Amino acid sequence: MTDIENRNRYTGFIRLREDEDVIVYVDLLFLVNVLIDGALLYATARIRRIRFRLWRLCAAAAIGGAYVVMLLLPALSGMQTFVFKFAFSALMLLTAFGYGGRKTFWRNLGSFYLIGFVAAGGIYGLHAFFSSGGIMNGIWLTHSGGIAYSLPVGIVFVLAAMAAVLFAVVRSARSVKERERLLRHTAQVSVTLGDCKLSCTGLVDTGNHLYDPLTKTPVMVMETSLWKEWVPASWLPLIRRAEPDLILSAPETEAFRWRDRLRLVPYRGVGRSMQFMLAIRPDEVIVTQADRTIASDRVLIGFDAGALSSDGSYQAIIHPMLMET
Repeated sequence: MTDIENRNRYTGFIRLREDEDVIVYVDLLFLVNVLIDGALLYATARIRRIRFRLWRLCAAAAIGGAYVVMLLLPALSGMQTFVFKFAFSALMLLTAFGYGGRKTFWRNLGSFYLIGFVAAGGIYGLHAFFSSGGIMNGIWLTHSGGIAYSLPVGIVFVLAAMAAVLFAVVRSARSVKERERLLRHTAQVSVTLGDCKLSCTGLVDTGNHLYDPLTKTPVMVMETSLWKEWVPASWLPLIRRAEPDLILSAPETEAFRWRDRLRLVPYRGVGRSMQFMLAIRPDEVIVTQADRTIASDRVLIGFDAGALSSDGSYQAIIHPMLMET
């Protein structure tokens, strides 16, 4: 293989000279574009949560690869227009995911283009970050001020950068959707107990079936850190070790002004035996969600020593019975 062949056996930016012949490896060009188009379609399916068949995804990626190969033919050079690019993009999406309705199709198409633009920008950004030059007025310059006539981008780099960028895009999109879904189930909570007033964000958990077995009062769980101004600090390690029964017999509990409102609620954790949770009966709990405001005095507040949310998006678990009050 000649030096010219070695120098041109990659996709991306190519250094061209008038005295050099351009050698295009059609099989390699087709394969690379199939992999790239397949990755873009797969990322679109993950973000849009589309179920797909692998053979249809591969067929759609092959259409994209064939389009790039067709552009090499002089008789088909007119296919580089926007109309043909749009038509082949639509054909790829129809082949991979079907039609599914007008709104669904346009949303899939918009996501496909957006992911492609982000991936292309990410690859270029990664290359610019690891390279030793920069662009000024359309000319690629080195840090020493000289003109860099070539910007070699290997196939391995393109595929690796594509995989990294698409992975980041899919993870970011999924985290945003999960947070939006979580926010739809959150509400503002206000607790009143004598002169103690607390406010926080709570998550309405339909899987919370914690009740006081004697009075059938629903139990809402809150982080103990919210009560640090009113609850003795010595309670925290006992709550963390699930030993709230020792709190009721502790000397500092005698001086606790709401001692008569304390309760022990039995519960069974995942993979654990029966335990007890320290709870307190407030004067009133007000839950505000969107345009709904619900007030109840028939509820217990259970103390949790840890953080209920890893990102701090909520500090309480709201019993679903409160939303039906």
